[in-house]
Amino acid sequence: MFGLAIYRGYIGTYSKGDSKGIYTFTLDTNTKEITDLKLAAELKDATYVTISDDNQFLYAVMKEGDAGGIQSFSINPQTGALEPINKEITADGGPCHISVDKAGKRALSANYHSGMIHAFALNNDGSIAKTVASAQHKGSGPNAERQEKAHAHFAGFTPDERYIVAVDLGTDEVVLYTLDGENLAKHFTFNATPGSGPRHIAFHPTEPYAYIMTELSNEVIVCAFDAIPGTLKEIQVVSTLPEGYEDLSQGSAIHVSRDGKFVYVGNRGHNSITSFRVNEHSGELSLVEFVSTEGNWPRDFRLDPTESIVVASNQESGDLTVYSRNKDTGKLSLHKANISVPYPVCVTFLSTPL
Repeated sequence: MFGLAIYRGYIGTYSKGDSKGIYTFTLDTNTKEITDLKLAAELKDATYVTISDDNQFLYAVMKEGDAGGIQSFSINPQTGALEPINKEITADGGPCHISVDKAGKRALSANYHSGMIHAFALNNDGSIAKTVASAQHKGSGPNAERQEKAHAHFAGFTPDERYIVAVDLGTDEVVLYTLDGENLAKHFTFNATPGSGPRHIAFHPTEPYAYIMTELSNEVIVCAFDAIPGTLKEIQVVSTLPEGYEDLSQGSAIHVSRDGKFVYVGNRGHNSITSFRVNEHSGELSLVEFVSTEGNWPRDFRLDPTESIVVASNQESGDLTVYSRNKDTGKLSLHKANISVPYPVCVTFLSTPL
């Protein structure tokens, strides 16, 4: 299914400096070269984007004045152009994360500043129908500067989509919800170590494990995930930084390889990607390596559809870094750095080649 070919990618960015919105590029998985990098659509603070499973639509977070919400686009895979469909604005400012379910019927957004989670209905033509349900997180954590109130940083689905999962940096919680009509009902709350600041979660593709990336403590919390009752239980906590490292660093993205053998995380400040091997019997992690992102403040990175390449986005140095990935060892080898993109935040790909 995933052969060597050319794939279309998209980059969400902050609207600062020369940045104007969402950028697109092509990645040749034979040469590992990024080409045809250009603006795909103008949109303010389109920091996080996601693509529908059928590759027809792209959804982005956005800001509009003091408000914000999500914007839908139709995708022209050949040119990379994004044609606006419609948007849905909420009153609590611009969100920082967006997810779409496998059927393309629901979208979720998380708002860092307001601590709110929103669920949206989607139409068959890719348009956003309405805001279906919302949940307001409340609480705080011991870090007075970063945890003075709730800060929702991720909203997505459990693998079977039975539950909606929200990660809150401000309250040190991961919350599972059910969507019942127009109500997001809290089902289960996992409490992380106070002050750890959980940011994102990634699930193992086949086994009952989940991996929570913390921003403030730079750790991965390994959890047993029981899908039927919908519970998370901590089984391991591992640092994402080298032993003895004490300078400023904040955890960023986390991704699991499609075969479930490796977990990758980003460290902003240490400016690295840390690779872990997954124990197939326990789900626990063991360190593989630390690799420099060759830039400043790696906000995100992504394995390409063949998973033979990793593309990292360095927000503050304004560039991408491309690595070759060894599927057997999990190790990354630098291919090319300093590919200029203004204030890149996230990277994603169409799943089928051009």
